[in-house]
Amino acid sequence: MMKNIFLLCLLLAFGSITAQQVNWMTMEEALAAQKENPKKIFMDVYTTWCGPCKMLDKNTFSDKNVAEYLNKNYYPVKFNAEGNESITYQDFTYTNPNYQAERKGRNSQHLLAHALKVNAYPTVVFFRENGDLIQGVPGYRTPQQLEIFLKMIYNDDYMKLTTPEAWEEYQKNFKYTF
Repeated sequence: MMKNIFLLCLLLAFGSITAQQVNWMTMEEALAAQKENPKKIFMDVYTTWCGPCKMLDKNTFSDKNVAEYLNKNYYPVKFNAEGNESITYQDFTYTNPNYQAERKGRNSQHLLAHALKVNAYPTVVFFRENGDLIQGVPGYRTPQQLEIFLKMIYNDDYMKLTTPEAWEEYQKNFKYTF
């Protein structure tokens, strides 16, 4: 019996050591980090009531390949699109003036989410090394479905994909590793 308990504890400890987590930061932390070491920003725009957002956390961001890739190649930002934090981005301070702390479920949309044209949750948003917006990608994605976007944006391949045919060809030739 004691051997079984010891083995179980050992397995749990080993699992927690090898588990990779995304090192989430705020948008302002990411923008400050860019000044020291330019990297693209990956923003997870979520809400507390959104089921697919919770699935993205549980199934995709907990994937060791996704977490490792995000931590290495991006500044990963977690942003509550209905939260009340104050964010200064491109010389403007965005807030959520209609936020109601006592409200359960849906709340008013943060002005930054509105400025980024986020109208579905979850949405992941990519920013250049200088903080400029690249594009938002709405909807839940599995690790494999997110991989193509992570690598396409990181490698600047998106700049060459100017037609639907080019995007289809890119998808067809993409080598998945996650």
